[in-house]
Amino acid sequence: MVIAVIRCGWAGSTPDYVAYHDEEWGRPVRGDDLVFERITLEAFQSGLSWLTILRKRENFRKAFAGFSIPAVAAFGEEDVERLLADTGIVRNRAKIEAAIANARAAAEVPGGLSELVWRYAEEPGRVAPATLADVPARTPGSVALAKELKKNGFRFVGPTTAYALMQAIGLVNDHVADCHVREAVTALRGA
Repeated sequence: MVIAVIRCGWAGSTPDYVAYHDEEWGRPVRGDDLVFERITLEAFQSGLSWLTILRKRENFRKAFAGFSIPAVAAFGEEDVERLLADTGIVRNRAKIEAAIANARAAAEVPGGLSELVWRYAEEPGRVAPATLADVPARTPGSVALAKELKKNGFRFVGPTTAYALMQAIGLVNDHVADCHVREAVTALRGA
């Protein structure tokens, strides 16, 4: 007898999504460079499929110096031109320049980027979404996080992008109620 593994509805369409869903999405991510990476990738995803970004993630890591905040903050016009010529990433000048500006902003955040972002973690105990239709695209928390990031000089971080970040790095647990990963993510969040 084969027992079907239940996942969030978006996760089963490709092996890339299955691995990302089962091993990463919603698990707590801390550390300034790691959070910077996720903010950058979410910004690049804006208007595109997450699968596109996921499949180019290793190329992004190489192109953006492993998402080291000090390294990216030091990028100049030569780096912008290098990135615009890099076919392994999404070549969008506004997003590339935003990533560099965001690294510079992240370097100046008092207490660090990770600490700032984690102030917006949702309190444990929210009712699990029953279906994907129950998962919002933005929340009051994501509106507040986007506003805080913008106040600190970040770009490409509107409320919807901020909520996608919150989901991805475990500030909220939007695995649906019957998803096989939900309980593990809940335990990692300490709820």
